[in-house]
Amino acid sequence: MSSPECTDSPFPADLRGVAEAAAGAFGLAPAGERDAAARPGLPERLRTDPDTVERDLIKLVLTIVELLRQLMERTALHRVDQGDLSEEQEERVGMTLMILHDRMSELCDRYGLTMDDLNLDLGPLGSLLPRQH
Repeated sequence: MSSPECTDSPFPADLRGVAEAAAGAFGLAPAGERDAAARPGLPERLRTDPDTVERDLIKLVLTIVELLRQLMERTALHRVDQGDLSEEQEERVGMTLMILHDRMSELCDRYGLTMDDLNLDLGPLGSLLPRQH
């Protein structure tokens, strides 16, 4: 726990202990180049490049949309296999998923991305999206 005289903390004296306990509990590392060098093995903070921020944001949004599209597709296939949908509903869901896939491809082309670019590597968990063959 910090002493009340410590003035370099951004927290009021009565909250410093709470902030320090939370930082310790969650393993939070302070930002800054010098801190990264002092703590080898900890992941670095996110670095953003102002020149690519729009493309990076589009990539994130398209990744989330693609994940949802694939989940909807799997759900639709399961419902078709179970016989939960009428032929008209099957046709409408199939057409909607095809249109969404086409739009995703168009947006990827517009921003110079491929569908593989949207697949995040989750380390030991594997990739976010199933690999397309």
